[in-house]
Amino acid sequence: MYLVISMFDILLVLQCLNGCMDSTSLKRLKIIISALLAIPGRVTMLAISRWRGEGGSYRSVQRFFNTPIDWKKIQLGLIRPYFQNTSDTFVIAGDETVVTKSGKKTFGLDRFFSSLFGKPVPGISIFAFSLVSTKWRISLPLITEQMIRPNEETIPEKTTKKN
Repeated sequence: MYLVISMFDILLVLQCLNGCMDSTSLKRLKIIISALLAIPGRVTMLAISRWRGEGGSYRSVQRFFNTPIDWKKIQLGLIRPYFQNTSDTFVIAGDETVVTKSGKKTFGLDRFFSSLFGKPVPGISIFAFSLVSTKWRISLPLITEQMIRPNEETIPEKTTKKN
């Protein structure tokens, strides 16, 4: 059984975020999500503003992405309803994924080992820590972080004793 959510269901799910976000940011988020589901091609701020509903100008999209948002609080707000009145068993799972990227200006771009290619590839590494529902067979992400390799300059060198 797969969980199928319609556009209206997504907007209803976002109502649980009333305590996590201010009303202006929540309104902008709803407009951006509805645009994201309608965009047929590349997702850019300009494309979001073109496919938006009422009140989703390019400047509004910019304001949303420039607003500091506590995403961990929002993630917990989204998964909290799954824990209420349930007899489900949850399993904690963590997974690191490498997304191949080209170019030189992406933050955190480095060479990471990809098991699909069997060798280190240029890209970014993302680690997700999730709760997996055994009843609904869905993953509820708790933490999603981009992994950054430390610079060689900051790693202390091993000292060897000379006898």
